[in-house]
Amino acid sequence: MKIFSFKSLIISLLISLTGVTANAQNQQQTDSIDLFLKDKMEKLHIPGLQLAIVQNGKIIKQQSYGLANIENNAKVSDQSMFAINSCTKAFVGVAVLQLQEEGKLNVNDPISKYLDDLPMAWKGLTIKQLFSNISGLPNVIDATENFLGDTEETTWEKVKTLPMEFNTGDRFRYNQTGYVIIGRIINKVSGMHFTTFIEERQFKAAGMKQTRFGDSNDVIANAAGTYTNQAVVGGKWVTTKNIQNNFFKFPEYFRTCAGIVTTSGEIAQWIIALQNGTLLKQKSSLDVLWQPAILNNGRIKGFNKLVNGYATGWPIVARAEHPAAAPIGGMRSAFFVYPKDDLSIVVLTNFQGANPEFFIDEIAGFYIPEMKESNGFGWSPSLRKLRKELMKQDYNNALQIAENLKKNTSDFALNENEINDYGYKLLGEGKQSEALKIFKLNVDLYAKSGNAYDSYAETLAGSGNKKEAIKNYKRAFELNPKNTNALEQIKKLESL
Repeated sequence: MKIFSFKSLIISLLISLTGVTANAQNQQQTDSIDLFLKDKMEKLHIPGLQLAIVQNGKIIKQQSYGLANIENNAKVSDQSMFAINSCTKAFVGVAVLQLQEEGKLNVNDPISKYLDDLPMAWKGLTIKQLFSNISGLPNVIDATENFLGDTEETTWEKVKTLPMEFNTGDRFRYNQTGYVIIGRIINKVSGMHFTTFIEERQFKAAGMKQTRFGDSNDVIANAAGTYTNQAVVGGKWVTTKNIQNNFFKFPEYFRTCAGIVTTSGEIAQWIIALQNGTLLKQKSSLDVLWQPAILNNGRIKGFNKLVNGYATGWPIVARAEHPAAAPIGGMRSAFFVYPKDDLSIVVLTNFQGANPEFFIDEIAGFYIPEMKESNGFGWSPSLRKLRKELMKQDYNNALQIAENLKKNTSDFALNENEINDYGYKLLGEGKQSEALKIFKLNVDLYAKSGNAYDSYAETLAGSGNKKEAIKNYKRAFELNPKNTNALEQIKKLESL
């Protein structure tokens, strides 16, 4: 019989209570993420979603939500298979770095070192330039009218006749031709087709038992449906009111561009294998994998303000705080690896238009509170400084605070649009009084902006201040006579 001292008993109780508290916090955190995602799914009309979260080399959360198949009312499970489209390119980047570690190629080599049948203008292009979409190559998708129906050789011969689109390194333009070429290089130097090489060296190595290449023509066990409310009109993606089936076809030679079907759990396994040395043996390989290419003007460039760089098959969120390597695919799936935080978030959906890349940072914020949008993450340094000072004074004296910051901080500069966005974020949090003060600040700083007055008037009306709302709507219309909304709101308020 073991005898405990009173002191040891107290210590044991404290440890036990600490564990209970930690478990309760973890459960609360998990529940909060579930509520957050269910709200996103409802607002964005996402039928089904899979989530996996990796922290400190372990999967700490894996959850499925909604319907995998709308027609059959089939729920998403952990085994449901989702198309990840261009996220496939990240696997191709790893494949090339595996071959580089073996000394079979180098990403800085010209592609002509490995392929003979190239136009003269292509021969000096490097593998890295192809990966990062700065090559200037013509896009293989534009090569023929029946791109997905033509043979590989027909498409290959046609695209080689097209002119370069711009001087290499001058611009970023998302381009599939480079990845078709990279596939050909992998075939040659590995001695096997690139799909087989990736299956053997990554899927099997990482224990991804379900993951495979495929498209809508293939019979895939546990395949989730694919849906969309997107359509191309005039060469641009637009959102429609209807959800419909979305079928995808990827010829085998095109599957360096897109083609992997998988689960969030197996992507999480792959990320762990990537970071623990199972897939890439050298730490420097990860550095190459995630280092964005630099344009001739010294800048990096990517898809948008968030995904602002492109590396070796990996889009990059390049920022001082919590940077991320961030593959995105088909406007439906994405996974962010935060190397400095030892955190990764995987979100797969069956809905083209979900664009999870725009809310993955918010999920990360449940583990890193400063990344919460409500705490100012993603805002400019100036706006964050303003917010900090405003909170100290309950948002009073906003103009004086802004003027003092500008006077005492050399690089302090506020943008009208970000102040406006800040006001609407506060409204979304139910902080109407604080939002009013922010919109008033915007009016004071940008007295000639019709939009600033319109937002201020809208919030005044919502708070019941009809007189001031009408006054500011009138000013908004004076500054922008095309603002018919202001006129409509004035008539509505005057009739009350």
